[in-house]
Amino acid sequence: MSIPGVGVQTSAALAAAVDEAGRFSRSRTAGAYFGLVPRRHQSGELDWTGRITKQGDGTVRKLLYEAANSILTRTRQTFALKTWALKIAKRRGLKKARVALARRLAVIMHAMLRDGTLFEA
Repeated sequence: MSIPGVGVQTSAALAAAVDEAGRFSRSRTAGAYFGLVPRRHQSGELDWTGRITKQGDGTVRKLLYEAANSILTRTRQTFALKTWALKIAKRRGLKKARVALARRLAVIMHAMLRDGTLFEA
């Protein structure tokens, strides 16, 4: 809950869904576990990325998306995570920036859960 925009429900839901932080070998896989990575379509010479996979816990995915939305639109303070997402929003659009930030939040929150550290802006 030390991350701006992340509340009690989001942190509790992620902690309950992950259960034991050592389950994932890397924190990067936490974003994929909640379906916040693009789907890959590959066949022969054809190779393109699609929409998010929507695998895993849908409730946590929705809560992470809402936390990302509140970081982008509601928080007034500026920190590196927000400026990173705003650059993506300028380049690719606000919806894709929200999903990218939600994935990044899942990775950060898993690392915080595993290490027992607090968020530092």
